[in-house]
Amino acid sequence: MECVVNTVSIIGLGYIGLPTATLFASRRLQVIGVDVSTYVVDTINRGNIHIVEPELDILVQAAVRAGYLRATLCAEPADAFVIAVPTPLVAHNKPDLSYIEAAAQSIAPVLEPGNVVILESTSPVGATERLAEWLAKMRPDLSFPQQCGDASDIRIAYCPERVLPGRIVHELVCNDRIIGGMTRACSEAAAALYKLVVQGECILTDVRTAEMCKLAENSFRDVNIAYANELSIICDELGIDVWELIRLANRHPRVSILQPGCGVGGHCIAVDPWFIVDSAPDDAKLIRTARNVNDSKPGWVIEKVVQAANELLISGVRAQDIRIACLGIAFKPNIDDLRESPAMEIARTLAKRYQGNVAVVEPNIQRLPDRASDGRMVLMNLHDAIAWANIVVLLVDHAEFMRNPLALKEGTKFIDTRGICTRTQ
Repeated sequence: MECVVNTVSIIGLGYIGLPTATLFASRRLQVIGVDVSTYVVDTINRGNIHIVEPELDILVQAAVRAGYLRATLCAEPADAFVIAVPTPLVAHNKPDLSYIEAAAQSIAPVLEPGNVVILESTSPVGATERLAEWLAKMRPDLSFPQQCGDASDIRIAYCPERVLPGRIVHELVCNDRIIGGMTRACSEAAAALYKLVVQGECILTDVRTAEMCKLAENSFRDVNIAYANELSIICDELGIDVWELIRLANRHPRVSILQPGCGVGGHCIAVDPWFIVDSAPDDAKLIRTARNVNDSKPGWVIEKVVQAANELLISGVRAQDIRIACLGIAFKPNIDDLRESPAMEIARTLAKRYQGNVAVVEPNIQRLPDRASDGRMVLMNLHDAIAWANIVVLLVDHAEFMRNPLALKEGTKFIDTRGICTRTQ
């Protein structure tokens, strides 16, 4: 059954869903964005955005004004449905598919023969097949790939996003896409949709391989970051500048060690490896170890801050006069995304321990999120925070912190988790 696409529905209007919606709208397709948040829906329908991402504000404003993009709280009929909702972890690092199930419940009533449904949410292997099962139970009047193969009424495929925050719009267009359909016809229908907006190659495979591909990519990165983070702890113990060491080691033609930091954050690298561990708990030994190494790094940084505070106490500073400035709480440089951020975890933990004496500098946000705005820490600009604090913790190497050497006052304890001193010398 041929899938003709004139209308695309994007389920979930976050960091992936909204840019994806605007790209389809830029090709003059009618795009219906669906989100559970009234605030998000209203913001987009005014032509504004609720997240920070270069170029996105211009694209959204143009798409809304031209009438090709509108947002709604409820799913409506469309030719294609792209699901881009979260897949977080719950207790014991188990994947939570409830958002995907809710998306299925949303679109099931409006599905029609010939529709294509694509899951983009990073998911454990088998999630797309579960999506198909949920839809089949909700719409017994339609046929699905697991029932009728290529002859099914509905095409279902998986296509993971592979983008870098801060470059999402560019990479959605230029990056290759891995497309895994539940049947060959499903893969081809999904590829036909993506080829409307993607300049990179659309590579077809089976659905489980596509799901595992995204998890393997991010686990590869997680393992390599874990090596750098573990190396930084060892070097600290041995009195070695880890960034100088890495610079020298990387002069070997076949060595490329990554840069250590305060942990690993974001919605992908900090989460996806656990999906593999959950699927193969007895076999994913290296992947599990890497996750544990990276998850433990914020605790190591916190202990360094506590050590610095104790040194100030020994030198005669009163406990109530210990003031800590955390530079950066996003999960990576030059974005506003705080999801799974180890820097945020560090700042919150310090704020609980040193109540009223912790400030954060995050140039990419206007206010602290609700989970942090309980009075225990405050948002400051860089100049004021450095003048106020006697412990400065560099957690994220935002451009604002890299432009000039930090003007620390005499006696300030400086904890550098990103090698900013080595890199700005």
